[in-house]
Amino acid sequence: MKAIIRTHAAIAATAMGVVLATPAYAQEGASVDDGAIVVTARRFEERLQDVPISITVYNQEQLAARNVVNSTDLAVYTPSLSVNSRFGPEKASFAIRGFSQDLNTLPTVGVYFAEAVAPRLNSNITSGNGAGVGDMFDLQNVQVLKGPQGTLFGRNTTGGAILLVPTKPTDRLEGYVEGTYGNYDATRLEAVINIPLAETFKVRAGVDWNKRDGYLKNRSGIGPDDFADRDYVAARLSILAELTPTLENYTIFKWARSENNGATGKIAYCDPTSTAPLAAVPAVLSPYVPLVQTHCDQLAFEQANDFGYYDVQNSQPNVALRQRTWQVINTTTWEVSDNLTIKNIISYGEAKESYAFNIEGDNVSFPFVMTNPGPNKGQGNQWTFTEEFQLQGRAASERLQWQVGFYTEHSRPLGGEGSQEQLTQFLSPCSDLYAFKCSPIFTFVPALGRIVTVGNLGFARNVYYYRNYGLYAQATYELTDKLSFTAGIRNTWDWQKEDADNVVITPARDGSGPESFRCSRGTTPANPDIRLVQGLFCTRSFVEKSSEPTWLIGLDFKPTEDILLFAKYARGYRGGGINEANQFAETWNPEFVDDYEIGLKASFRGAVSGYFNITGFWNEFRDQQASVFIPQCNGTTDPECTMPAFTGINGIQNVGKSRIRGIEADAMVNVTRDLRLEVGYAYLDAEVTGGSTPFCNNAAFDCERASFLTPGSRLPFSPKNRITATATYFLPVDESVGRISVGATFTHTDKYYASHANDAAFAAGKIPFNASIAPATDLLNLSMNWKSVAGSPVDLAFFATNVTNEKYYVAPAGGIATFGAEYLFLGEPRMYGVRVKFNFGE
Repeated sequence: MKAIIRTHAAIAATAMGVVLATPAYAQEGASVDDGAIVVTARRFEERLQDVPISITVYNQEQLAARNVVNSTDLAVYTPSLSVNSRFGPEKASFAIRGFSQDLNTLPTVGVYFAEAVAPRLNSNITSGNGAGVGDMFDLQNVQVLKGPQGTLFGRNTTGGAILLVPTKPTDRLEGYVEGTYGNYDATRLEAVINIPLAETFKVRAGVDWNKRDGYLKNRSGIGPDDFADRDYVAARLSILAELTPTLENYTIFKWARSENNGATGKIAYCDPTSTAPLAAVPAVLSPYVPLVQTHCDQLAFEQANDFGYYDVQNSQPNVALRQRTWQVINTTTWEVSDNLTIKNIISYGEAKESYAFNIEGDNVSFPFVMTNPGPNKGQGNQWTFTEEFQLQGRAASERLQWQVGFYTEHSRPLGGEGSQEQLTQFLSPCSDLYAFKCSPIFTFVPALGRIVTVGNLGFARNVYYYRNYGLYAQATYELTDKLSFTAGIRNTWDWQKEDADNVVITPARDGSGPESFRCSRGTTPANPDIRLVQGLFCTRSFVEKSSEPTWLIGLDFKPTEDILLFAKYARGYRGGGINEANQFAETWNPEFVDDYEIGLKASFRGAVSGYFNITGFWNEFRDQQASVFIPQCNGTTDPECTMPAFTGINGIQNVGKSRIRGIEADAMVNVTRDLRLEVGYAYLDAEVTGGSTPFCNNAAFDCERASFLTPGSRLPFSPKNRITATATYFLPVDESVGRISVGATFTHTDKYYASHANDAAFAAGKIPFNASIAPATDLLNLSMNWKSVAGSPVDLAFFATNVTNEKYYVAPAGGIATFGAEYLFLGEPRMYGVRVKFNFGE
C-alpha cells in the first residue's frame, strides 16, 4: 500500500511541478522543486496539500534557522500553538486553540515521536508529557495537527497532536558534526552518522549536547548564580532492518539527561491590605527568625537597589531540576499485498524527575512554598508501555481506503508504592531539612485564645497508575473522482488511580526538630510519629475511569489538482483526573468538545508559485476541566472557619462550558526565484459561555474569594490574534560560492490570559495591574545561512532571536490570593550565535 501512496504523491507532484508547503520543507531555491511534502497526519503517507486537516510542518533546516531546540521555541513560530512554560521548557505543556493543560490534568495535545506517544511523567508540578529537551535534532519534520485527533491517535486529546518524525537510516554512508556558540556562553554540539552495514541493514546514531548560562541573575546570594539555564545531553540510535522486500523492522532507542537550575519568578507587586502571612504586615511571633521581611519589603528592596528586569531573588539553597528519560520504539511494517499493510508499533519508556526550587521566587523570612525531593526518592518516577496494532488497506477498485487498529497503554510508578516522594516547606525555613529542623511561622489566634503554628512541612508520596485502551476504524471512500467521504469512530477506555500518602510535620518553634506528625487528610493513627513518613499509614486512594466514543465525519472535494475543499465534524474527549491534594474535590470527570471545520487548500504555479490554506472552526466545549483557586480561611476573622485547611486549593473542577471559534490561515509565495514569503495567521475567540460554582467547604476555605472561570472570561493561553511572517532571500551568487540566504521572521501575539488568579484582586483595586494577562509581544528573529561554503562540505549560519530585546513575561505564579503578592515568569531576552556544520559522506 505504501508503494501505491508514494506513486500517487509523485504523480501529483510532477503534475504541479512545484513543492507546496505549509511552512514545510525549506527549499534550496525559492521557486521550483520536483518533490512533494509527505506527511503522516492520517497514519499513512500522503501529500500535505491533500490532507483535510489544518497542519503546520517544519523540517530540520527550518528548525535550525529558527534556533528551535525545545517545545517553547516551537510555539513561538506556530499560530494556534501556545505553551505553558511557567516552570521552564523542560516542564512545558502545549495548548492548541485554547485547549491547555493545567495542574494534574491529562495533556490536551498528544506528542508522538516516531508514532509512539511520549512517556508519562507525573509529579506535583505540571509537566506536558511531551517534547522535552533532546528531541529536536536530526528530524525529518515536525507536524503540528490542530483540532481533535482522537480517532486515529493513541491518547484522546481535545487540542491536537504534534508528530516528531526522526530522520530514518538511509543507504548512504554520511553524517555531520555541528557546533554552535552564542551569548550567555551557549555551547551546543551535535553529531550524527549514518552507516549502511548491509544493503538491507542500516544504522543511524546521533548525540546532542547543549549548555547555556541562565538569563535570570540571582542577587539574593542564596543558591545558584543564575536561573533559566540549559544543560542537557541526548543520544539516539536508529536501526532499520529490511527483512524481506515487503517486511521492515525499525527500532529507535533514545535517551536524554537534563540538569539545570529551573526557572523562578520575579516579584511584580504586593497587596498591602492582604491578611495572608507575610504579605505586608508580619502577624507573627518568632524570636528564632528575628528579621522579618515581607513580600512588600522584598518589592521595596528591589526597587531601591536598582534591580534590572532580569534580576531575581531566591530563598532555596539547594536549587536543582534533574530529569532522565529513555524510550525504545519498535515498528514492524508488513506489506502483505498491494492492498493490505499490517503495522505494529510497540514502545517502552521510563521518565524520572527530581527538583528543588522556590515555587514563586520570594526571598522573605518565611518563604511560602519550597519544594524538595523526598528523603528517599525524587518527585517523578514512571514507566510507560504502549502497543498499537494497525491494518491498513485499499479496495481493489482503489476507491476505498481504510484502516482499523487497537491501542493499549499501561503506566505505573517505577519501584512500586514508595517510588515518588516530595518534601515541601510551607512558611518554614530550615537549618536541616531532612531532620525536620525548621523554624515555622506562628501567630496568636484570638478565637482559639492561643498561639498556633502556621508553618509546617508537607511530606507527599503520590503515585499514579494508568490503563488505557482504544479500538478504532476509519475509511475514506471516493464517491466520484472529485468527491470523497471520510468516517471514523473510536472507543476509548481510560482508567487511572492515585495512591497518596500526605503527612503534615509541625516543626518545633525553636527549630530543634519535629514537634508532631499527622495525616494531612483522613484519619491519623494513634501515637503518630516519624513512622507516618516511613510507612504507608495515611494512604488515601482514588480511581477515575471512563469509556467514551469519539468520531469523525468529513467531505473532501477536489475540483482540480490544485484545490481542496473540505468540511468535517469531530468529537473530541479528554479523560478525567485525580489530585488528592484538592481537598473535597479530589477527582474530576472527562471533558468533551464538538469540532466543526471547513477549509480550503489552494496551490498556484507559474512565474509566481505558492499556496494559500485557510480553515475556519467552531468548537462547543463542555464539562470543562478548569483551575479553581480558593484560599484557606482565616480563623481569626471568620467565625465559619472551624477547621482551616493548611493551604489553599489550587485544583481542577468541571466548572466550565465554552465556545471556541476561529480562523487559521497560512500562505507561501515564491515571488521570484530568489525570494520566498511565508505568512501564518490565527484568530481565536475562546470565551467561557457558562459554568457552575465550584464546590467549596466554608469551614476550611474562604469560598467568597474563590477565583475560577466565569461566563464572559477568556480561556487561558488563547491570544485572539497571532501572526507570523517570514521572508527569505537567496543571494544570486555563483554556485561555486555556495548557497547564501538571509531570513527574517516577525511574530506578533496578542495579550492573553495565562490564568485568572489575579482577576478578583484587580477588580477590587488592590493591585496596580492584572498579571494574569500576559502582555502582547512583537518578536523579530534574524538568520543568515551559507550552505557549502566556497564549494566545501562546511555550512555556516548566524542567528538572532528577539532581536529588539523585548521584555515580556509568559505566566504569573498565581499567588495573590494565597500569600498576597504576585511573581512573574519572564520570557527570553535577545539570544544570538553562530553555527558551523561539517558534512561528510556520499
